[in-house]
Amino acid sequence: MTHHVHVGTRDDPHDQARKARQLPLLLHSMSIFRELFEIIFAARKIDTVVEVGVESGKVSGMYVELGASAVYCIDPKPTDELRANLARNEALHLVEGWSPEVLADLPVADLYVLDGDHNYAIVHDELAWITANAPDALIVLHDVLWPCSRRDLYYEPSVVPPERRHPASNDGPTVWHDELSPGGFVGLGAFTSAVDAGGERNGVLTAVEDAIADGDWLFSLIPAVFGMGVMIRHASPEAAELLERLRPYSESVLLATLENNRIALYTKLLQMQFEAVAHADDADRLAETISGQRHEIDRLRAGLDEVDVHHAELRRENDRLRDLLNRRFRPQLAAKITRAARNAKNALHK
Repeated sequence: MTHHVHVGTRDDPHDQARKARQLPLLLHSMSIFRELFEIIFAARKIDTVVEVGVESGKVSGMYVELGASAVYCIDPKPTDELRANLARNEALHLVEGWSPEVLADLPVADLYVLDGDHNYAIVHDELAWITANAPDALIVLHDVLWPCSRRDLYYEPSVVPPERRHPASNDGPTVWHDELSPGGFVGLGAFTSAVDAGGERNGVLTAVEDAIADGDWLFSLIPAVFGMGVMIRHASPEAAELLERLRPYSESVLLATLENNRIALYTKLLQMQFEAVAHADDADRLAETISGQRHEIDRLRAGLDEVDVHHAELRRENDRLRDLLNRRFRPQLAAKITRAARNAKNALHK
């Protein structure tokens, strides 16, 4: 029996577990969709790729492996790691700038991969330029499902002008209730999320729907790893075949169920981590309070010990004075008492 996944063997029963722990806890890379890109590259000759949202640059080489001869990697603030990874492959070209501003400066591509800023304004402008200037291209988008499908995410600092932004918060979305939460999917300063979800001009999927509203473009949504979308022009000769080959993925109830379960489990973990940190902070504050109270008790006890010592000294001084008084005045008092008694006796005999 041939298996296409790691299931382990009788002699090596832990193979699947090893592969599982090698993956990041949060799956988010476009490399996860390699088998879908294989279908896309098989459906049409793709020579030039424009990639928006490059991550570390390791995914960029995948497009070359699948047949592309040139990949233009758009990143506004490339890291040294990204520069080094792209420099290892002469087919990869770093483009420093913000999309969609730099799209017009590049050769028209056969494939556009959009995984940059996940908000309506940016995705709308990217799609508007591509559909107008590269009508024969294929477009692949990431993050078309939760949390960015109907709620804008803004990388900070954001290039989206204020009039095109929704009110945003450092709190993040969670599966477990509709409002943002400090224990949700937060950016820790890297990004913010729109306070409210839904409505017009809000979210990646909303931007896609508006872009295909005229019916010239078709759209396939694969419900896995935050959602991958594929756009192809309705008139493209390979459109029907491509969408049919993607159909087992796009219409998979199993994939959709697994994705829902994945984001539910992940956001539950985030909530538990947040609560654990909060409990730890409470415990630290309680420990500080207890420590402070112990210091106060020790201070009061030391003060009480000083009072006891002072009281003992006063008692000794009192005893000394009483003894001195007794020794000095007792004979005189006894003589006075004797004289008084004698005088009283003499008075009785008169």
